[in-house]
Amino acid sequence: MSEARREQEGGLVPFVPSALAEAVAADWVLEFSCCCLCRHFVEECGSEFRRWRDVAQAVSNGFSKVTTHQKKMVYLCQLLIRIADGKRLECQFENDTRISPLESALSFWTLLEREESKLNTLHEEIRRLIQIQVVAVYMEKGYYKQAAEVLDRLFTDTESHKPLRMKLAAIVKSKDPYVPLLQSFSYNLLLSKVKSYVELFLKENGTNFLLQAATKQVESKGGELSVLQNKTLNVKEERENQERENHLEAKQRLTEELWSTTDWLTGDITSLIRPFSKERCRTSNVQRLKVLKNVEEHGNDLPCGRRRQPWTYEEDKKLKSGVREFGVGNWTKILIHGDFNNRTSVMLKDRWRTLCKIK
Repeated sequence: MSEARREQEGGLVPFVPSALAEAVAADWVLEFSCCCLCRHFVEECGSEFRRWRDVAQAVSNGFSKVTTHQKKMVYLCQLLIRIADGKRLECQFENDTRISPLESALSFWTLLEREESKLNTLHEEIRRLIQIQVVAVYMEKGYYKQAAEVLDRLFTDTESHKPLRMKLAAIVKSKDPYVPLLQSFSYNLLLSKVKSYVELFLKENGTNFLLQAATKQVESKGGELSVLQNKTLNVKEERENQERENHLEAKQRLTEELWSTTDWLTGDITSLIRPFSKERCRTSNVQRLKVLKNVEEHGNDLPCGRRRQPWTYEEDKKLKSGVREFGVGNWTKILIHGDFNNRTSVMLKDRWRTLCKIK
């Protein structure tokens, strides 16, 4: 027996097995990282969410066995990580490469529901929204075959699932990602509902040992006010930067879409043929009238002095080759690796849609 062990057993120092102490500390860290991850998900702090995502992943992976107390926190962290990357089909969370981030999230939502003592309307709404968005994301990317295949994995043969499955099957068959059902049960609505669930979770589990100890430490040093002010300033600065980036991105996309909208003026009418809802038809007609007025006033010149150029046979071949190599939806990669003459990623996407309709 070591001298340290004899001193501990002799009453000088209380002996605590290291493995047990590590387990308790790991439980505290899991609670704290889950709390931080949830808070940054609700506040939409992207950089902080990614930082605590890595911490939560590392802590969760460190458990050889998850206790009943820890299950809900582990499942919730995994759910939020997958929801945050829900539209990035290149992200893989499962060994089966067919499983998208949202389909993986659905499995963790099922596990979370099993840990609930009572299910309510919010639980059912989130489940339905995840199911719909699994299909919607595939359709937005142009992967209609995968959208059809995923229906068999998502739904059982129970009567309760039959109506929604039939509706989604009809939508996939139409190959129109802009139908009212998908617009009504949007990805933003899914995020909103998940945030509501997370806020309820934080209300019930918002306090933990590490957070309480840290709060006491800050208060004892009189630094609570300064920390709060710094946190507020950082959050405000990050949101302002994000809004600025979103504004610039929207402005650039609006310009690119204006170029592609003029296809109908030069005879490329096939790029505009697809089912529209009444509201979208009215919006589209207004946009076209604005373009027509601009052309009448300023000629056929496009923004920034650029003139629309018809697609050549060689460009079509390069576009098809790029889709075969990089896949539908990776327009930026196709644009970079292909030799296109004054084209944008939006133009490539629109031209691909036109080629698909011509087929």
